[in-house]
Amino acid sequence: MRQQKFFPKENRLTSSKLRGVCVGIVGAIAGAMMISNSAGAASCGKVSITEMNWASSQIITEVSKFLMEQGYGCKVTKVPSATTTAVASLAENGEPDIVTELWLNSSGDVYKKMESAGKVERLSEVISPGGLEGWWIPEYLAKKHPELKTVKDVLANPKLVGARFNNCPDGWGCRKVNDNLVKALKMEAAGIEVFNHGSGETLATSIAAAYDDKKPWFGYYWGPTAVLGKYPMKKLSIGKIDTKIHTANQNKGTPNPGISDFPPAPVLTVVTAAFKKREPAIASLMGKVSFDVGTMNGLLAWKKDKKASAEEAAVRFLKQEKGTWSKWVSANANKKLSAILK
Repeated sequence: MRQQKFFPKENRLTSSKLRGVCVGIVGAIAGAMMISNSAGAASCGKVSITEMNWASSQIITEVSKFLMEQGYGCKVTKVPSATTTAVASLAENGEPDIVTELWLNSSGDVYKKMESAGKVERLSEVISPGGLEGWWIPEYLAKKHPELKTVKDVLANPKLVGARFNNCPDGWGCRKVNDNLVKALKMEAAGIEVFNHGSGETLATSIAAAYDDKKPWFGYYWGPTAVLGKYPMKKLSIGKIDTKIHTANQNKGTPNPGISDFPPAPVLTVVTAAFKKREPAIASLMGKVSFDVGTMNGLLAWKKDKKASAEEAAVRFLKQEKGTWSKWVSANANKKLSAILK
């Protein structure tokens, strides 16, 4: 389903105003730790959690780390990781304790075998309603041409979208699916040129450039991402979702590809069975941590625009979304956290 996508490394936020907010919170944390750690440490020990190499997962990790440390007194270690390496480490070492933003469709048979054996357990869908993949046009184009609701509509009016399909780079999982769909839909025969981007950056830039000039654009994208957070896009229906067809389309050069839309991708938080037994309160917390995809898109767009770090994006979420995270934590943890995040 979702191939690993690497987000460009972003610089620290230079805004003195936001940095002042972050420094203030850090100062409050330091004071709170002197008071609360002695009481909280007994209830929570050491916790290891993945720090995946893409932006949305890093924000989730920073928010979760803050809640565990300041609400429950845990000693949290971030483990730099990616989907394949995290699953391999779980299989070989039973670590880390918590894996955040695991895209199930990319986790492979190794994870499925561990889950079936009871060695790991999924706690929540950390991105709700799951990761989004599909074919899109800009919202302004959809308003200008309301007749464009499905890919079939595009095939009947290719000039309205610039007669070009913006495809994934080679090596991404979506490239295999798209190539098979292009063949099944006979897009090139309908007058659609397929442009294969060389990187995720050029694919994103093509959307930004289209928006700047209000030009037609048609192609693949996914979320949560900064792009979908910043540029309103309309998802077109490719057809009914058929999981068998979609699974077959994930293989390069499928002989007789069919037509299926992209199914939602389950995006999970999982823990080891041993950790759940050792730290039931933290397992309960992480079972409730779930970000609405629209909220995450907005955070990612803000992070990119401000050149902010994942920690600063986490601060923004914690300051602005108390009504959300307060439902995740225990009453005692909420009291501690509320005293810090005034």
